[in-house]
Amino acid sequence: MTGHSVGGFSGFQTASGHLTVDAESKEPYADDVLAQLKEDAAQVIARYPQPRSALLPLLHLVQAADGYVTGRGIDFCAELLELTRAEVSGVATFYTQYKRHPNGEYTVGVCTNTLCAIMGGDQIWDEVSDYLGVGHDETTPDGKITLERVECNAACDYAPVVMANWEFFDNQTPESTRQLVDDLRAGKDVAPTRGASRVCTFKQVSRVLAGFPDGLADEGIGAGPASLVGLEVARENNWTAPGGASTRHTTKGDADASDGHVPGQATLFADDAPEGFTTSSFGPGTVEAAEDGSGPQGWDIKGNANSMLFHTPDSPWYGRTKAEVWFRDEEAATAAGFTDARSRRNGKDPR
Repeated sequence: MTGHSVGGFSGFQTASGHLTVDAESKEPYADDVLAQLKEDAAQVIARYPQPRSALLPLLHLVQAADGYVTGRGIDFCAELLELTRAEVSGVATFYTQYKRHPNGEYTVGVCTNTLCAIMGGDQIWDEVSDYLGVGHDETTPDGKITLERVECNAACDYAPVVMANWEFFDNQTPESTRQLVDDLRAGKDVAPTRGASRVCTFKQVSRVLAGFPDGLADEGIGAGPASLVGLEVARENNWTAPGGASTRHTTKGDADASDGHVPGQATLFADDAPEGFTTSSFGPGTVEAAEDGSGPQGWDIKGNANSMLFHTPDSPWYGRTKAEVWFRDEEAATAAGFTDARSRRNGKDPR
């Protein structure tokens, strides 16, 4: 049997793999906390035709309040969704992103899968584990860092990769990773290599995963140079994706001569990009942002390929969103497969 203990709470894993939480985590929520949880949960449940489908985001919501899936959190989900505690526990113990013991403020995951391992991931793991004095899924005594050995961070082009609360830190070394955990434990603002401008706490990230955006997703570049090499090669060789029924847009030559529109298909603009800009990989009616992030005059719809959201000037996150692509208008953005960020804020996805 293994155990974890932080702040007086502990979770235990038996030889059979069953995880339990101690009785203290089953104490009822304070009235104000419970009221907020119920208000938020109602928004989440309303997104699904069947209430039980909301279980995954509700478990994240519990972690946003408690820092892990507590006994009272299991009871909360079971009651709202009319499930048994066993059904909720079965889901909570299946996915590793749900913690059945108190998690640190920051989950630091070191990738030790094949490519990262041979590029230095194994060495990073060994040295950082020794440095912190904790092993896999264990938390430092100050409650700041939970260290994890991760099978894959899905960023092989930047190996070896470390993640802090699922934000990317690319091309890491033992020295840079030790500095990362030191800065996180010291409470400094830490900026990931790509993505948001700062690393949020485990509770803050859990709330985002529950379906309540914090507006940080589009602050930085989602795809760095190494991820775009294939696209650049395709452009140099004039390679394009084959057409077919699934093609999102049409050219004027394919459209009806009377109005330039094919019934049942979204129309994108087929004319050239404005002078000084290049049509993006998302097709006509879109251009790549300039080096300074600016777009063509009169184009005010920003897009970020990391989140696949577009932002109009009415978006609450418009000012701090760094554009990777600009759209001529909302029709072009929607036809390119992007979703209006304002609809995500309201818990609605029109697609």
